[in-house]
Amino acid sequence: MVNIAVLVSGSGTNLQALIDSQNSGLIRDGRIRLVVSSRQGAYALERARAAGIDAAVIAKKDYASPEEFDRALLDWLAQYQIGLVVLAGYLNILSPAVISAYRDRIINIHPSLIPSFCGDGFYGLKVHEAALAYGVKVTGATVHLVNEITDGGRILLQKAVEVQEGDTPEVLQRRVMEQAEWVILPRAVQMCCEKLEQDK
Repeated sequence: MVNIAVLVSGSGTNLQALIDSQNSGLIRDGRIRLVVSSRQGAYALERARAAGIDAAVIAKKDYASPEEFDRALLDWLAQYQIGLVVLAGYLNILSPAVISAYRDRIINIHPSLIPSFCGDGFYGLKVHEAALAYGVKVTGATVHLVNEITDGGRILLQKAVEVQEGDTPEVLQRRVMEQAEWVILPRAVQMCCEKLEQDK
């Protein structure tokens, strides 16, 4: 069984999708052992508590240097013997030191079909605003491995979602979450855990 850490910054809707998938048996080869929030007060912390999952707040502003922040994060991950790190609406960019420590064992969910509307500056509603401004008829979500390039790692899964007439960024965001993110993220987590178990 692979120990999973989920890194969050906000309400934790993708975390909830993972918890539900774990409870339903869709995620069979891994268990969420730790939720790490980049800020106090994130509703994702409540979701973790409700599910009986340990949670920690590791905020960059609380550390004197980026190196100290990295050390704190890596210490928490080591303490829980984490095998897979899942970025689920985590708004910090991970440093090369953290990425290197978990090479090919960090995945991220991004709310567009990469390579569209991704990279530095594209997160949250900004992605959907850009998609609507461009006039695309199809958008979606992507789960990818994390490397040193923002949204640049190998793509694991994608799912397309139709853009509808009259969509606002908020309405489109909700549809992408429901129809794509909450579907492919649990699937990708199970896929990665299965592979990590086989590679042991």
